[in-house]
Amino acid sequence: MDFLPEKIDAYVVAHSQPEPELLQQLTRETWQKVLAPRMLSGHLQGRVLSMLSKLIRPKNILEIGTYTGYSALCLAEGMQNDGALHTIDVNEELYDLQRKYFDASNYAENIIQHTGNALDIIPTLTDDFDIVFIDADKRNYPNYLELLIPKLNTGAVLLSDNVLWSGKVVEAVAADDVDTKALLEYNRLLNEHPKLETVVLPIRDGLTISRVV
Repeated sequence: MDFLPEKIDAYVVAHSQPEPELLQQLTRETWQKVLAPRMLSGHLQGRVLSMLSKLIRPKNILEIGTYTGYSALCLAEGMQNDGALHTIDVNEELYDLQRKYFDASNYAENIIQHTGNALDIIPTLTDDFDIVFIDADKRNYPNYLELLIPKLNTGAVLLSDNVLWSGKVVEAVAADDVDTKALLEYNRLLNEHPKLETVVLPIRDGLTISRVV
């Protein structure tokens, strides 16, 4: 769900940094070949991720939820030359498509793919991170947060996607709606956590920026 009116959204995109050609190609192939292409971060959010990464200049980045690799490539734009971006996805069928575009980028040697359950993989990672981007199964957002806090450097930024969940976070929640309940809990945790400063941006389906203090 997009919260900006269509004309305003088009104006914002037109007056933001152009989308790199490689990402345009990835977008086209995702729409042609992959289920649920709306899961792509897209032009505007992608440029926001890129800008934040360029401002932070991270050495180590972690992404939970690779999908076809669009957001990873955006985040990699600001990564230090000797940095590493770890990206996790449960869907092994997308591995080759991700790798195709990672290898076509300037960051092929810096992007490390992991396939499997992020709850199992995160504890095995030995790096501490300067940026973490969560865009995965919503019911596990609170569990990811618990695992991630010890792995975030002071001053690190945690980015969380879909936190407005098509507006469901302000509506009555069905008893069996596990994802919305988890997001409500997650948003509360981010706002109240003593180690985090948090702001929610109404970009696409809601993007939260949390800074570790």
